[in-house]
Amino acid sequence: MHTLDETLATATFQAAIDDAAAAGGGTVVVPAGTHRTGALRLRSHVELHLEAGALLQFVPDPALYPPVDARWEGAPATIHSPCLYAAGETDVAITGFGTIDGGGAPWWDTFRHDRASLAHPRPTLVGLHDCTRVTVRDVRLTNSPSWTVHPLRCDGVTISNVVIVNPPDSPNTDGIDPESCRNVRISDCHIDVGDDCVVLKAGTERDPERIACENVAITNCTMVHGHGGVVIGSEMSGGVRNVVISNCVFEGTDRGIRIKSRRGRGGVVEDVRVTNVVMRGVMTPFVINPFYFCGPDGKEPHVADRAPHPVGDATPVFRRIHLTHITARDVHAAAGHLYGLPEQPLTDVTLDDVTISYAADAVPGVPAMADGVPEMRRAGLHLGFVADSDVSRVRIEGCEGPGVVVEESPTLRLTEVRVDGERLDA
Repeated sequence: MHTLDETLATATFQAAIDDAAAAGGGTVVVPAGTHRTGALRLRSHVELHLEAGALLQFVPDPALYPPVDARWEGAPATIHSPCLYAAGETDVAITGFGTIDGGGAPWWDTFRHDRASLAHPRPTLVGLHDCTRVTVRDVRLTNSPSWTVHPLRCDGVTISNVVIVNPPDSPNTDGIDPESCRNVRISDCHIDVGDDCVVLKAGTERDPERIACENVAITNCTMVHGHGGVVIGSEMSGGVRNVVISNCVFEGTDRGIRIKSRRGRGGVVEDVRVTNVVMRGVMTPFVINPFYFCGPDGKEPHVADRAPHPVGDATPVFRRIHLTHITARDVHAAAGHLYGLPEQPLTDVTLDDVTISYAADAVPGVPAMADGVPEMRRAGLHLGFVADSDVSRVRIEGCEGPGVVVEESPTLRLTEVRVDGERLDA
C-alpha cells in the first residue's frame, strides 16, 4: 500500500477540529469536492459535517494511521487508528449528506495475501472509544478497511439515516458493531456489507473487563447481503441485555437473527425482543448457537462436546429471547437452528406468529457454524436443549423432511404449529 497523493488535507482538517474544541466546540465543515486524508482525531463538542457532494477519502497508507490501544475481536490490542477516531470525548458528531470512503481495497488485498506484513489490525472506518453522547447521522460510509462503525465502551450512541456499503466479498467489513456500549439507538439505516450488518458485542474471556452491551434499540433498518442481519456475539463475555429489534427488512443475508457463543466465554444474553421483521432470500432466519467454532480456541474439544459440562462463570447463558411477527420467504438452508447447551438450556424463548417458506432454487448451506451441523437445503426448524419455551402460530411451507425437529427439550411447548397445512401439535 502507498500514499495515492502527496497533498493531503489531514493537517488542515485536524487543525480545524482542534481549534473548534479549544474554543469550546463548534462545527467543522467538509465542503463539496474530494479531500484525501489520513486518520483524523475527533474532539469533544465538535461536529464534523460533510456537505452534499463532499467526499472524505482516506488514503490507504499504514503510516497515516498510527497505533492506538483498543479492543480487537473482543480482546485488548494495539490497532491502526480508525480513520475517524475519538477516545474519551463527549458530544462528538459526524453528520451531513457527504461520503466517507475508507479506501479499503488495498487493505483487503493485504489481509488476504500478505497478512503478516500488517504491523497491527486494519483500521475501522469510524472508531468511537470510551465516549459519551456520540452521533453519526445522514452520511454515506463505504469501502471500510474493516468494521465500519465501532462504538466501544460508549454511553449514548445514536446512529441514524446512515448508508453503509461495502462489497459483499470484502473481509470483516461489518456495518455497525456496538461493543460494551449502553443506551444505543440505531434507526433508519441501510446496510449492505461483506460481513454482519449489525453486531452487538461485549468482549471475550481474553479481556479482564466485563462490560455489558445494554439498552439497545434497532429499528426501521434494511440489511442486505451480510453474513447476519442482526447478530449478538460471539464476543459476549460482558453480557448483552435489553435489546429491541423492530420494523426491519433483511434481504439476502446469510442468517437473519443470529446469537452465537461457546463454552469458556461466559456472559449472559437476556431480554431480547424481535418483532415486525420481514426476511427474503436468507439462508436461515433464526440461529442460536452456543457451539460456535470460529476464532481462538474454537476448535478445542470442549466447544463441540454435546455431553453436559460443569456450569460456572465461563458458561454462556441465553434466556428471555422473544421472536414475534416475522415473515421469511425464499429461505435456502433451514427454517431455524435454536440450541442451548446440555448443561445450560435455552430458557424462556418464544417463537410466535412466524411464517417461513422456501426458495424454489434453494442453495444448500450450513445453518450454524458448529461441529456436527451438516449442510442442509429446505430443512425445517431444529431445536435442542430448550426449556420452558413456546413455539406458537408457526407456519412452515415447502420444507423437505421433518418440519420441526426437537432434541432433549421435554418442556418445550408447540402450539398451532403447521407444516404444509398440517398441524403438528393437534
